[in-house]
Amino acid sequence: MSQKQMKEAFVSNHNGTSVLEITEGLCLPALCILCRGLLIIVSQHLCCSSHTWRTRFFIDFAFLIVPLVTTLTIFASFVLLEYLIVIIFGAGLLYETYCRRTCYARMPVGKILEKFLKINIESEYIPAISCFRVINSAFTAVAILAVDFPLFPRRFAKTELYGTGAMDFGVGGFIFGTAMVCPEVRRKYIKGSRLYLTKSLYSVWPLVFLGVGRLVIIKSIGYQEHLTEYGVHWNFFFTLIVVKLITSLLLIIFPLNKSWIVAISITVFYQLALDFTPLKRLILYGSDGSGTRVGLLNANREGISSTLGYVAIHMAGVQTGSYVLKKRSHIKDWIKVACCILLTAIGFFISLYIVQVNVEVASRRMANLAFCIWIVASCLILLSSLLLGDIILNFAKFLIKGATVPCSWKIIQSPAANRKYSESLVSEAERKEPTLCLITAMNRNQLIFFLLSNVTTGLVNLLVDTLHSSTLWALFVLNLYMFTNCLVIYVLHLQDKTVKFW
Repeated sequence: MSQKQMKEAFVSNHNGTSVLEITEGLCLPALCILCRGLLIIVSQHLCCSSHTWRTRFFIDFAFLIVPLVTTLTIFASFVLLEYLIVIIFGAGLLYETYCRRTCYARMPVGKILEKFLKINIESEYIPAISCFRVINSAFTAVAILAVDFPLFPRRFAKTELYGTGAMDFGVGGFIFGTAMVCPEVRRKYIKGSRLYLTKSLYSVWPLVFLGVGRLVIIKSIGYQEHLTEYGVHWNFFFTLIVVKLITSLLLIIFPLNKSWIVAISITVFYQLALDFTPLKRLILYGSDGSGTRVGLLNANREGISSTLGYVAIHMAGVQTGSYVLKKRSHIKDWIKVACCILLTAIGFFISLYIVQVNVEVASRRMANLAFCIWIVASCLILLSSLLLGDIILNFAKFLIKGATVPCSWKIIQSPAANRKYSESLVSEAERKEPTLCLITAMNRNQLIFFLLSNVTTGLVNLLVDTLHSSTLWALFVLNLYMFTNCLVIYVLHLQDKTVKFW
């Protein structure tokens, strides 16, 4: 076998892992982000001098990126131990914050909680959505390179036919995260107007360029491909183009608050088509039943057919975004939102179990009903975890006068009973959001980070024999790769640069 064939075989024919294991790994970064915020608050209280950009970068990298690398590699079988360590560390930081509180020092915890539940926060910006998008980007960036090393568990690789692998979440999570902040949700332009249609069409041209560019480069250098992922010519960017165009048309026809009906309708009818028409046979075995790749449809049957599932996921993301982005200022309202999303996620996981037992097991290749339910459920439980984490972080900020944490809500009003403290909450430092934040940097240039990760993944594969790399060497390469990508994005952010193609 050639090196290319060996690498293709190494990432093919896998059956995935349990939904529970993927969910455990997915929600760990939410706890790590909470610990990162608590550490910043404690360090601000103990140290008079503010952090330099280097210090803040290393803190963010250590709490966001390193846990993802270890969870997907050497600690893959010890996720619960990671949870225990992170929870103990976070609880210790929260207790330290409470003991060193500079506000309500002589008040019992019950009274403090009462006052906390009455505060207002600046809700125009939802940090949890930014964190969601960044976690998905970082997770994908780590996984696309780690999968080529032996230390990456094969059960986390993309599944061949049925099952759920950790890498199967990437595209669905990206589409869901993008949908939550799409122009339609943010009311960026008037629905139904000529400008709306023009913008929708104009926004896909960079994706056309990237999709065609990737296709030409991959074919010209003979880079390894997982054929059953999208097909011969299709790729992630083409899926995004089709999803964008279809959902733009759907959102012209249907109101935002009915997006969930559209999502359910598409997945149900698509599943019925899979079960009662030759569509499933065509996707899995081609038009001749023997896996032919002759003709454009046969060559790209997985990529073309799965777009329907991703359209449904996008519409579910639109529904979620329109709910989360509603204007709320009271912290109590956001607690209700987080709990509502969490309960909805649990409901989806129950539905997933029922569908997998009675209808069909999740299949990334077809993006069937079970796959769509799994993606939405996983996205919702991650989002609810991040919202609850940010609420806890704001409680810690509430206890320490002048505490600021980048990429978290700002407290803009406290109870009227303590007006002096209310004024102190809105300090000058709080009015100006700190720019020293890797999460903000990655969210600002998400597409550039994704492209950079793909380019550096290709370079590493061309320069390094990944198949025969030792564990220590693989860990070094993975961390250096992520460090380089994150540093480039961080420097762009410090220079106040947002790279856009449109």
